[in-house]
Amino acid sequence: MLTIQAKLGFDSKEDKQEVLDLMRRWSSCMRFAYNRLLESKGRNELKRELQGIFNLNSRYVDDAIIKAKSVLESCKERCENPSRVIFGSRSLFEKLKKRHINGNAYKKLKKEWQERRKGNLYSRGDKSKKGNLNTRIKIDENGAVLRINVSERKYAYARIQAGCKKGKSREELLEAISTCGEAYSVELKLKNGKVYAYFTIEENFPEVTVTKENGVIGIDVNAYPDHIAWSETDENGNLVSYSKILMPELASGSSDKREYYRWQHAHEVVRLAEEKEKAIAIERLDIRDKGKRGDFSGRKSRRIRHSFSYRSLLEKIKVLAKRKGIQVIEVNPAYTSMIGMLKYVPQYMISKDVAAAYVIARRGLRIKERIPDNYMKLLENLDVDSLEDLKDYVSKAIKNRRLKKKQLKEIDYAIKVLQSLGSEPGEALIPLDGTSISAYSESYKLWRVLKVAVVTPLSPGKVLRDISVLKGVLHSGQVGRPG
Repeated sequence: MLTIQAKLGFDSKEDKQEVLDLMRRWSSCMRFAYNRLLESKGRNELKRELQGIFNLNSRYVDDAIIKAKSVLESCKERCENPSRVIFGSRSLFEKLKKRHINGNAYKKLKKEWQERRKGNLYSRGDKSKKGNLNTRIKIDENGAVLRINVSERKYAYARIQAGCKKGKSREELLEAISTCGEAYSVELKLKNGKVYAYFTIEENFPEVTVTKENGVIGIDVNAYPDHIAWSETDENGNLVSYSKILMPELASGSSDKREYYRWQHAHEVVRLAEEKEKAIAIERLDIRDKGKRGDFSGRKSRRIRHSFSYRSLLEKIKVLAKRKGIQVIEVNPAYTSMIGMLKYVPQYMISKDVAAAYVIARRGLRIKERIPDNYMKLLENLDVDSLEDLKDYVSKAIKNRRLKKKQLKEIDYAIKVLQSLGSEPGEALIPLDGTSISAYSESYKLWRVLKVAVVTPLSPGKVLRDISVLKGVLHSGQVGRPG
């Protein structure tokens, strides 16, 4: 979807007042429809009722019902109580309830909340009507004008002010939208007494011509430090080249500034894929269950959702790649960093982020990661008693140095995995049902056990900084134990 934002300027106060009144009635209609949907009323029944109550035509009423349904569905997806929805922003409503805010600050806050609550209008496009019947873009000698249906056979007109920085390009886009005959949707919002319009039209992307047949570029986006790590592979999954794209601008600044630089860095990634004629592999994102308790309470989850806009950057890469006909492959991000650190950092002496991008690229080619032979030998000789000894050592280190307890949880998990595979205390790991241990080599469980067996003895209780020591472990299959 392509969205263009513009401010509306009215030649007469009467036109603006009529549009504001229309937005107020439509917003009330949408809230009323939402409450009736909670009572399980049907769409057809609602349409007849709402048209008479709010004096809106059937198209406006239908759009209000659609918006109300989308709010209801979104609320259910987030597992929230639909009856507790507050239109106009819950955060503003909670601030208004605080008694210490008064005077001009209270008036300003109340005005903002009322604008968000009452200053909305949404009008869907219709291809059979060559664009949009209720809110139609018109082009005259002075530029683009929005014709708004305020009542039966009565229209208000507003000049579309595209802005001074990119006005020409926006006006050209608006002219193209108005003459192409395709359906476009228009959404009006009231902000600080001014009306803003958002024009949305569905893009027709070209046919995909750059596919993974030539290889893949894997992308690993890191919230801290702010950078994109990328790795290029050939069609067989062999590493060809790699590097990083630094993004210090995303660490601070206004939202508009960060949005601008996200587009710039997304263009860099797509240009890279276009030059090398290779598909792009990115992580399939789902951060709904992130955080310590699955409620977004963790620092990493908050950073991803608010400061870094992790999802926004990858969505921009997807859109730009589609415009260039470049295939975008979304892969499961589970354990990419862990596999990259244990397997490819020692082999190629690259950073953990680049190694994770390499794993993502290989997953884009549907290549499964197997545990190297020397690591498998180490796992075959691993028993529960050795992990219990390691657990005692880490416990003492945590007590003496006040380290975090994350390593203890990983060791407990590794012990449970070994026991589930048939290992008893004091015995070597024996696969169940006579199955070769190599059958489990593609299981994420064994990668986690391997991390405990290899990384924890080298760096108990903290992050392993010198990854080069893993090279000797990978080639010898042996690791030292803490004394």
